[in-house]
Amino acid sequence: MTVLALLEWKDWFNYPGLEIWKFLNLGIFTAAAIYVLRRPISAALATRRDAIRQELDQAHEQKARALAKLEEADSLLSRVDADVRALHEQSQQEAESERQRLAASTAREIEKLKQQAEREIETAGKAARKQLRQFFAKRSVDVARETVRARMRPEDDRELIENGIGELRRARV
Repeated sequence: MTVLALLEWKDWFNYPGLEIWKFLNLGIFTAAAIYVLRRPISAALATRRDAIRQELDQAHEQKARALAKLEEADSLLSRVDADVRALHEQSQQEAESERQRLAASTAREIEKLKQQAEREIETAGKAARKQLRQFFAKRSVDVARETVRARMRPEDDRELIENGIGELRRARV
């Protein structure tokens, strides 16, 4: 090296604000801090690494459980459609059987009502015929009485009275 180069180098070290002793002091302090704090920092980092690893393992387990639950929920959802269809079909079958049962029950009720109406009509017909017979019998007797009264002569009246008295005498004897 030349002298000139050394002088330039020496000026570099004497540059204001850039004193070499500050860099040396910083280097010594950093080396001492690394030597003293190496084990606690290493232990803290190892502990932190283990904690992170455990958290990762827990996260993987939780993810696996969540995926299992998701698959279970998906299978349940896929079965829900089938269950809904089955329930719909079952409700339609039940509704149809209920309609058939109601139709049969209604038909039985209608038949019962028809039979009851027929019995009532028959009873009412018998009662009406009986009343009609009574009415005709009474009316026939009344018409016959009026006819007999209208056609009866006094001689016929006497003869009937005598015949009635004669029958009473014979009945006594």
